[in-house]
Amino acid sequence: MASHTVENYLKALFALANEAGEVGISDLSDHLAVSKPSVNSMAKALQQDGFLKYEKYKPLKLTAKGKKAAALVVRKHRLTEMFLVEQMGFGWDEVHDIAEQVEHVKAPAFFDRMDELVGFPTVDPHGSPIPDAQGNVLEIDCVKLSECAVGEKVSLVGLSQSSKSLLTFLDSHGIALGHTFDIRAVEPFDGSMTVVHQGATDQTFSLKVCERLLVNKEA
Repeated sequence: MASHTVENYLKALFALANEAGEVGISDLSDHLAVSKPSVNSMAKALQQDGFLKYEKYKPLKLTAKGKKAAALVVRKHRLTEMFLVEQMGFGWDEVHDIAEQVEHVKAPAFFDRMDELVGFPTVDPHGSPIPDAQGNVLEIDCVKLSECAVGEKVSLVGLSQSSKSLLTFLDSHGIALGHTFDIRAVEPFDGSMTVVHQGATDQTFSLKVCERLLVNKEA
């Protein structure tokens, strides 16, 4: 496949796409911390390679070829994160930067072996789906904690836009995937939520945190 820069663009487009599959130039520029002219220039190049639909003044959209290429970069990243946690004992807040480097390795057999060693996982250590070898992505049935109501009981199944600071925050509060929350209160003013964590500890989370926690509602 193409250069590291191209792969980073494809991965960013994959991550930022809305329900219509579109990404704004400004959003991509902010996410990658590059100028809008640089984004426009790369968008034209990606269009020429068949990865992207690009029209001036309109949102960007990956083609089928672009979606598959992006998903395969994401697959390598998330498989690496799982391998580092499961086989090498890294914490879930330590693996992102390493995976950012390993994801550019061009050796499919290496990642196939990694996949086998960790038992063919469908999600990474943060609960995000791992695309399969054909670039297909499993849809996870979940909602944001911020979308839940008082009285509901939920279990944490994933994170949206995980970051080292978020993972460190969750670690400091003893929170991990699979943990349960009973929703006690929602503050109307700022959307913060008070929950009972694992049936024992009361904790209050800001709206920013609640929007990052992906949960399943329990019966």
